[in-house]
Amino acid sequence: MIRFYSPDIATTATLPESDSQHAVRVLRLREGSEIEVIDGKGKVYTCRITVAHPKHTAIEIINTTELPKVWQGNITIAIAPTKHNDRMEWLVEKLTEIGIDRIVPLRCRYSERKEINEERLRKIAVSAMKQSLKATLPHIEAMMPFATFISEEAQRPAMKYVAYCAPEIPRELFAQRYVSGHDTTILIGPEGDFSHEEITSAINAGFAPISLGDNRLRTETAALVACDTCHIIQQLNTQAIK
Repeated sequence: MIRFYSPDIATTATLPESDSQHAVRVLRLREGSEIEVIDGKGKVYTCRITVAHPKHTAIEIINTTELPKVWQGNITIAIAPTKHNDRMEWLVEKLTEIGIDRIVPLRCRYSERKEINEERLRKIAVSAMKQSLKATLPHIEAMMPFATFISEEAQRPAMKYVAYCAPEIPRELFAQRYVSGHDTTILIGPEGDFSHEEITSAINAGFAPISLGDNRLRTETAALVACDTCHIIQQLNTQAIK
């Protein structure tokens, strides 16, 4: 069944213009056609089209199902955006497919990029959510200074980790340090890595210093490895309990 996205479907019973256009003009759906609609908050709605309009298709909700996340806790990746936009867009797509709750772009000392197009990243995340048959849309925040994020995150009750390359500052392998079953926040630096001051600031704020292995990774690859490591360890722990 074709799946669409409407964050307010429960109250508006209407598809947004982009999805209405896709349903009516591209897929040629008409009154009576059944579709699935996700709200990005974990629910899937089985619906029937009552008014097939290219700008505001109206629907009737037939059934509502909760689609729980397949991972535990909330996973946050806070990352300095890559120099090239397409690499950051690729990362948002893949993180959404794997499963993540929040993506926070950071402005760091050695950041290559100072601005991002949040709206475009959100559209990419929506598309990836649909394609991967998920119902949870990650929250993509506005870019914020590294120091601001560290100050705010220090107050949150989450397991916190900072990944960096500097060998002179001791760190542990993430796969060995990670504790599953909790809210998790992982810091990933820019191509030039975090500065020593940023690393020290994060550690002092309660972030555990970690390495993602011996391979040299691109910024976006490091973020993907970190997120997937969380999922793999969670799955292994779940299987061990069974």
